[in-house]
This record gives sequence, C-alpha cells and structure tokens, in this order.
Amino acid sequence: MKASLLLALVCTAVLAAGARADSPREPETLVRKVQEYAQKATAMAKSAFSMVQESEAAQQARRWLSDKADLAKQRLVWLKEKLVELWKQMPAA
Repeated sequence: MKASLLLALVCTAVLAAGARADSPREPETLVRKVQEYAQKATAMAKSAFSMVQESEAAQQARRWLSDKADLAKQRLVWLKEKLVELWKQMPAA
C-alpha cells in the first residue's frame, strides 16, 4: 500500500507540475517543480504513515494497560483474601 500511495502522489506531482509549467519547452522548470512536489508528497505520506503508526501504538498500549489492569485487580483480590486468612489465624492479644 505504501508504494501505491507514493506512486499516486508522484504521478499527481508530475501532473501538477506539468500544468503549472510556464511552457512545455522548459524542462528544467518542469523537473524542478516535479522534484518540489514529489518532496512535498513524500513528506505528507510519511506524516500520514507516522500518524497511523502512532495511532496503532496507542491502541496497543491501551489494550496492554487494560489487560494489566484486570490482572492487577485479580492480584489485589487474591492478596486481600490472603490477608484476611492471616488476620484470622493471628491469636487475640
């Protein structure tokens, strides 16, 4: 998917540069504009992929915390039961 998105952005950059070129007889201007648009498109694609990755990482972190919170609650219940048992076993002073 990354390659197809990048290819689409590059094609868009080429078309936009061609449309904005002063005349089709100026290849240097066209090449320069294509490079500029390709760089902008690449930066935008990287930014979008970074946001997606950050979102996925945040979702994984929330799931991990949720799972660990349930485990922590179970451990606290177990600890409470053990403390109650120990308390009952202690002789009255």
